[in-house]
Amino acid sequence: MSETEDRQVSGGTRWRRFAAMMVPATVVAGGIVLGMANGAIAASFAVSGQTFKVGASKLEGDGFKQYGGLTKESDGTQHPVAVSEIGNAKLYDLCQSVNASIPGVPIVLTINAGGGGKPATADGLLIDMDSLEGDATFTNIKIGRDAGDMNPSQPVVPKSFGQSADKVVITDLKQVARSTSAGTFTLNGLKLKVNVGASAKECF
Repeated sequence: MSETEDRQVSGGTRWRRFAAMMVPATVVAGGIVLGMANGAIAASFAVSGQTFKVGASKLEGDGFKQYGGLTKESDGTQHPVAVSEIGNAKLYDLCQSVNASIPGVPIVLTINAGGGGKPATADGLLIDMDSLEGDATFTNIKIGRDAGDMNPSQPVVPKSFGQSADKVVITDLKQVARSTSAGTFTLNGLKLKVNVGASAKECF
């Protein structure tokens, strides 16, 4: 094989890998774009086997529940997560990022919404997460509840730990999640961008 042919094959292989890595990010983006015409979508975001980051300057939620759970990966393995349910949520300055980088090519998909004092809103928000940071205030919180008595949206182990509150406010929210779903997700001021190279930075 000549040097020129070798470069063509190698380059083709790199671009095929690039395309394969971009598929999960594109699926997330496509689900959002389909609902842009009406400004509200029934949404379910997940990047199989991969975490993504969600940040917001403030989250306000009514009807808060949290408990331990398991999420199933594409290969059938289960991963422990903290599950949060919020009946109605407002997210100010929302940022979601998915790292789709391949060796030597930094790639990050970012989604921004809820700026300018017009928050993104979600009804029936359900989040499977690995970690959560921020300054939180809970109203009428009940800690140490049996998660099986909280009527969660997904099965839990009876007698496992859970907590609930009438209202939650979290400022400087930083969350690493494995999946997010909502009955309706309204993304005011939606901006979606694929960032490559020096601009490929996640939400935090």
